[in-house]
Amino acid sequence: MTTSPEAKLRELLDAFGVAMLVTRTPDGELRGRPMALAEVQPDGSLWFATDRNSTKVDELARDDHVAVTMQSGTKFVSLSGTAVPVADRERAARLWKTEWKVWFPGGKDDPNLVLLRVDGSAGEYWDNSGTSGVKYLIRAGRALLTGTRPAAGDDPKIHGKVTL
Repeated sequence: MTTSPEAKLRELLDAFGVAMLVTRTPDGELRGRPMALAEVQPDGSLWFATDRNSTKVDELARDDHVAVTMQSGTKFVSLSGTAVPVADRERAARLWKTEWKVWFPGGKDDPNLVLLRVDGSAGEYWDNSGTSGVKYLIRAGRALLTGTRPAAGDDPKIHGKVTL
């Protein structure tokens, strides 16, 4: 069964619980911070919970372009797109997680709670887990012995670029 790059990207997005969200500061610097994923939609849109008074919300008001990265020991995802704060109490209640109470003491109705939707425009992934990892190790070993770079291969289970 062949996995499309789009399907593989969505599979990997669903596997992560935390991501690094990168925004641009008013001075033009890049700033990343960890964010708990609230939801990954089938179209690849990501949802996060944040404080409406946070620095990232101010940064997004100036420049809505973001990068989102996710990493485990053998799986990596990078997503580029735009982000927008969304005041949607119904969705916030549906997505609410008890651990968010640390940041939102008022619970799902906390007035500072706002959702952040990231709409991806492009994504890329690398999956070196399981048999994919073994294949990569073989290619890397050959490259090491021959003094070349490992061939990237064209297996969408291992690496892919996706336009969203």
